[in-house]
Amino acid sequence: MLVPVIDPTNAFAYAAQAEVVEEVTLEGQSLTASGEVESDFSRDTTFTVTEKEIEKVAASAPSAGKPNPGSAKAIALDMVKDRGWGDKQYSCLVALWNKESGWNVYAHNKGSGAYGIPQALPGVKMASVGSDWATSAKTQIKWGLGYITGRYGTPCAAWASSESRGWY
Repeated sequence: MLVPVIDPTNAFAYAAQAEVVEEVTLEGQSLTASGEVESDFSRDTTFTVTEKEIEKVAASAPSAGKPNPGSAKAIALDMVKDRGWGDKQYSCLVALWNKESGWNVYAHNKGSGAYGIPQALPGVKMASVGSDWATSAKTQIKWGLGYITGRYGTPCAAWASSESRGWY
C-alpha cells in the first residue's frame, strides 16, 4: 500500500510516500508507517485550546441573529441545529466564516490557495461531499462543518483556535 503524505505548508505537493507493508497508525496530524520503509511524518507544531479559552472566546462571539431565508447562513443554521448544536455554536461559526471568507462561495486566498466559505486548502477537498464544491454554499458548509467537527469538535473551539492563531 502506498500512503501519500501531504506537506502541510503546501497542500498541492506530496511531502513523501511510504510503502507500508506491516502497520499504519494514525494519531491526530501524524502518521507512523512501518514495514519495508519506516518513516514518521508529523506536523511540526501542535495546538490545543482549553475549555476555558473556548468559553471565553465563545462568549465574545456576537450573536449571529436570524439569517435571511435561503442564504448560506440559513443553510448553515439548519446544519448546525441538525448536529444538535445551539445558537452559541452557530454564532461562533458565523464569526469564524465572516473572518475567513465573508461567506463568499468564491472566496480565494491567493497566498495559501484556500477556497470557499470554509477556506478549504486545497478547495478540491470539498469534492468529497459534492461535485459542485466550487459553487455550492450547501456543499461547502457541509464539508466545513465536517472539518470543524473532526479537527476541533465544535465551531466555538474552531473560533477560539482562529482567534489564538489567526487561522483555523
